Amino acid sequence: MLYAKKPIQQKRLEFRAALQKNKLLRFPGAFSPLVAMLIEQMGFDGIYISGGVLSNDLGLPDIGLTTLSEVSQRGRAIARVSDLPAIIDIDTGFGEPMNVARTIQEMEELGLCGCHIEDQVHPKRCGHLDNKVLVDTDTMVKKIKAAAVARRDPNFVLIARTDARATEGLPQAIDRAKAYVNAGADMIFPEALQDEAEFQEFRSAMPVPLLANMTEFGKTKLLSYKTLQELGYNIVIYPVTTLRLAMQAVEEGLADILSKGTQEEWLSKMQHRKRLYEILRYQDYNRFDNDIFNFKL
Repeated sequence: MLYAKKPIQQKRLEFRAALQKNKLLRFPGAFSPLVAMLIEQMGFDGIYISGGVLSNDLGLPDIGLTTLSEVSQRGRAIARVSDLPAIIDIDTGFGEPMNVARTIQEMEELGLCGCHIEDQVHPKRCGHLDNKVLVDTDTMVKKIKAAAVARRDPNFVLIARTDARATEGLPQAIDRAKAYVNAGADMIFPEALQDEAEFQEFRSAMPVPLLANMTEFGKTKLLSYKTLQELGYNIVIYPVTTLRLAMQAVEEGLADILSKGTQEEWLSKMQHRKRLYEILRYQDYNRFDNDIFNFKL
């Protein structure tokens, strides 16, 4: 009732097993625990926690300003309300290999099923902006090795993200990805691929599961679930979609209140209190105290 019923070890084991099946797993981004609950109730396969969204929610640009404690605790709050597996963005790992090792253990202890670490220098930038700068392959390999050694649950999924496509080209991105797999990465996240042919080329070159990023307004063409399934990808994330949907509605609604002095015209576009209580499973709490839910909507 309060949080997820499944122990984290079971969630990770089931996530590992799902990655071996011939099915593309859909992981929408959750910017709050409430959104994570809705994602589960709507029937998705997992929850993605974006570092960019977390930064934006704090009023910061996605340039590596968030800290390990901020990211890990927000990840815990989101992951614990759902029985779905949750994976989280740890940017560049919050430091050098020793820092990465600590980051992995924090994410394990706080109930995440996996994380991805990227090969940009710090401070990093959004993966769909120009002029990204990468660390050399050896530096990233050291970080991945540190993560693999630090991991205590073998079912915690280590995902290596490479931003090399935009700066070094596709062949070099594939070469980096192969080195990351050899270093201990379980999955590869090729960022900012441009079209279906590039997704196919990456798939053909990789022996491990692959993650596709279908973020809006970026460098990547938005491919359908069917297309990504046929290409053989294992996870698709929609990292900022829920935040963008929410913020557009909030902005338009506030503009109407400012100009018209009332939100009455927006009632039909709002989530009703009754639906909110359904998502929260409000009535389940009645088992503990009849005085909590003793009214009708």
